[in-house]
Amino acid sequence: MSEITNEVKKQIEKRRTFAIISHPDAGKTTLTEKFLLYGGAINQAGSVKGKATAKHAVSDWMEIEKQRGISVTSSVLQFCYDGYCINILDTPGHQDFSEDTYRTLMAADSAVMVIDASKGVEAQTRKLFKVCTMRHIPIFTFINKMDREAMDTFDLLDDIENELGIATCPVNWPVGSGKEFRGVYDRNTKMVEIFSDTRKGTTQGEVRKAALDDPAIAEVMTEEQRARLEEEIELQDGAGAEFDQELVSRGELSPVFFGSALTNFGVETFLEHFLQMTTSPLPRMSDRGIIDPMEEESFSAFVFKIQANMNKAHRDRIAFMRICSGEFKAGMDVYHMQGGKKVRLSQPQQMMASERHLVEQAYGGDIIGVFDPGIFSIGDTLTTSAERFCYEGIPTFAPEHFARVRQVDTMKRKQFMKGINQIAQEGAIQIFQEFNTGMEEIIVGVVGVLQFDVLKFRLENEYNVEIRMDSLPYEYIRWIENTDIDVEKLTGTSDMKKVKDLKGRPLLLFVNEWSIRMTQERNEGLRLAEFAK
Repeated sequence: MSEITNEVKKQIEKRRTFAIISHPDAGKTTLTEKFLLYGGAINQAGSVKGKATAKHAVSDWMEIEKQRGISVTSSVLQFCYDGYCINILDTPGHQDFSEDTYRTLMAADSAVMVIDASKGVEAQTRKLFKVCTMRHIPIFTFINKMDREAMDTFDLLDDIENELGIATCPVNWPVGSGKEFRGVYDRNTKMVEIFSDTRKGTTQGEVRKAALDDPAIAEVMTEEQRARLEEEIELQDGAGAEFDQELVSRGELSPVFFGSALTNFGVETFLEHFLQMTTSPLPRMSDRGIIDPMEEESFSAFVFKIQANMNKAHRDRIAFMRICSGEFKAGMDVYHMQGGKKVRLSQPQQMMASERHLVEQAYGGDIIGVFDPGIFSIGDTLTTSAERFCYEGIPTFAPEHFARVRQVDTMKRKQFMKGINQIAQEGAIQIFQEFNTGMEEIIVGVVGVLQFDVLKFRLENEYNVEIRMDSLPYEYIRWIENTDIDVEKLTGTSDMKKVKDLKGRPLLLFVNEWSIRMTQERNEGLRLAEFAK
């Protein structure tokens, strides 16, 4: 093995790449910011729901995110901490943007699940968790907002186990909650970390530690609280699952931590444990077999996200890619598998949300953004390997809501088409047109209705195009798999509409599910698929 390869291997071993998932309002973006605070990447955390004059959350860079106080697109943040190079993929919590989260999870090696202590497992957490278990991603749980009223600790653990079907192993244990919250007990060191409010998390604060038999404990905890803690710990020690690193790595056991991201309490201890329990970048499956970053010398990566107009001044498109193996160097030529030719990766950048800086080098596990002149699509593979291969594709989801979209000013057709096409290439919306007419009639399909608001907002703000949207009653979409079928002569039902997608592939929209079966019965041999191949 050459010297440079040893250096590359060392760099890859330092990498940790994870996604943060949660239901909206569980405190995911706040937790992300506290990680950045500890890594020295920012000096002051932004209040996600602050007044208009307040600093906004670093990872929420889109104008609509700042106005609404929610994340609508995943963002990528990188920082260093304790010798590790950490790539955080912050994802939108709202289910209307779950498709973006699914794609982002494909680029992560592990996931941090943030749960609101007063609510337990919520609908969106359940949905995202299923994607993690399908991919056997290690899951770490941070139970947030312990400084507010919370569910019983045992009930919270039961909730995770019953709802998500994963065993839990609390690494620490809360002492009270809400006004009675006194800190957490570390089950390994057998020390209590004492909670003190750090003024909404603007400073890191100091963590005081004391043993349970330390007289100083009496100052923060009543005798009754101490007795209850001892009883709970004894119960957990006797009945709870033991920590097993192998089960954690296989995604079958979730280490659980308690704290309050807003006040910074429990965040650093969580980060330290998490870095010890996670692995360096994992191998990825390709059509050539497993590609292991610890063995593969050549550079390889896949595109998991495309974002237009991250910076209004630049008016550019950035393709985000997960490096899976090797070393990246600025300006290098790589082979674009889907395009079938060599391309130069220009203006390589790493992100702090919309803040960007050019990078000279990056390694397996890192996430970089490169300038996209319009040649990349989500799921594309890039490599310098002489033995060509493609990484597994990224699933697309069938839209469930449809609307007819028109520009108000007919003179702005060009801007309208440019804007709607660019936003569609990001994967947030899907565009269809009438099967037998020109481009006049544009139909937009989305997974969640909030995507319509984002589309309207972005077309107005980024492309200066005002639109009108008329919602359509269709709920089901099916691509036509037969290439030899005459779509014009298809006999359908009265609630069926014939359209084609951006690549010219014919498909059908239906209002009722029963119409799908009836259409197949009326057209012998017709093969319909829920997803485009």
